[in-house]
Amino acid sequence: MSAMFRTVAPSYDFFTRAFSYGMDRHWKRVCVERAVLPENPLVLDLASGTGDFSRLIARRYPGARPLAVDLTERMLQLARARGVSRAICADAESLPFPDGSFDGVFIGYGLRNFRNLPAVVREIERVTRPGGLLVSLDFFLPANRWLQRLYLGWLYAQGAFFGLLLHGQPRVYTYIPDSLRTFVSIDEFSSLLRRTGYRPVDTRRFLLGGIGLHWATKEASSERPPL
Repeated sequence: MSAMFRTVAPSYDFFTRAFSYGMDRHWKRVCVERAVLPENPLVLDLASGTGDFSRLIARRYPGARPLAVDLTERMLQLARARGVSRAICADAESLPFPDGSFDGVFIGYGLRNFRNLPAVVREIERVTRPGGLLVSLDFFLPANRWLQRLYLGWLYAQGAFFGLLLHGQPRVYTYIPDSLRTFVSIDEFSSLLRRTGYRPVDTRRFLLGGIGLHWATKEASSERPPL
């Protein structure tokens, strides 16, 4: 997976905009605009790619200190070139930060790529301060089975087209529908957040449930419930 992201890094922003017909910008703005953060927040932009959330947070919250973290150094190089001043390479399953380090954690299109989703959510919870915020934007399967088939077919066709156009390899972007086949639903992810110690969990759905946004607040209690 890391090798694949190194390959797509230079064209990643173009692909994300084109693949979503420009809606990606709107979804990310909604994520940031609906987030409630304290003054001068310290924010983790996890699986940051080229740092879209870091740049949006810096504009939305003067004095904010976003930190972009990604497993692919090439993505972080592009993030730095595009104005993200703080960016480090790290594994989401073992973040190099103390407990309660961040006022908020934002993650865009990263959840499906983790081998152990509950462990990553647990790690995010660990580095978030009590009362801090988790904001996620990702692909999900619609609830209706017929819509699922149409959605997966559309994603596959789109991915193959852009993979061939940008890289000469149709399979480059078909990892998106492939990853969705075994991924949790929007409601299942909400339940996982609750079990991990988040209240409340707010969601918004786009593309008939094909895109899900989550906002969740870490409980004030320092005691973490078992998964």
